[in-house]
Amino acid sequence: MPVLSSLNDIKKGTVIVYEGEPCIVLESSFVRMQQRKPVMQTKLRSLKSGKVVEYSFKPGDRVEEADIERKKASFLYEQNDQYYFMDAVSYDQFFVSEGELGIYKNFLREGQEVEVLSFEDKPISVKLPAKIVLKVIEAGMAVRGDTSGNVTKEVKLETGVSIKVPLFINEGDSIRINTDTGEYTERVT
Repeated sequence: MPVLSSLNDIKKGTVIVYEGEPCIVLESSFVRMQQRKPVMQTKLRSLKSGKVVEYSFKPGDRVEEADIERKKASFLYEQNDQYYFMDAVSYDQFFVSEGELGIYKNFLREGQEVEVLSFEDKPISVKLPAKIVLKVIEAGMAVRGDTSGNVTKEVKLETGVSIKVPLFINEGDSIRINTDTGEYTERVT
């Protein structure tokens, strides 16, 4: 695995090996205090377990970039907390566990194309597009007079997940969702 040459190479979105597991860098900031050596403060999320940790790398720390293989696949179905996919090139079927998918499990539709991340020839996670469009299948009515401030209501999407949206969203509307946060971004016309 390639070793990063300096702390400045630890940037948001980089996948590194931390304690033997591939972790994606969620945040990184270079901190220099008086009378001390500079450090790179990071927030890391394990691609295997989804656990988020904070760690400060010091000059001289050996940081390896994870050898992540990326390939296209289609989502097939979910059974017993395992999500099955088919490789777009070889047509091999494999599964990724619910824990490894994290928040992305809420936005998978049958036949949807995704990017699968593999570490040491084992699928460990799935990457969806940053924003996807889903249809609202259930929406409650807005309460009259309840319009002061940023008021939201809960709706159910075609994937079965419920999220908060503005009051003007109705059943049958298509909305764009940020897949990293799971939040509503806009209505699609």
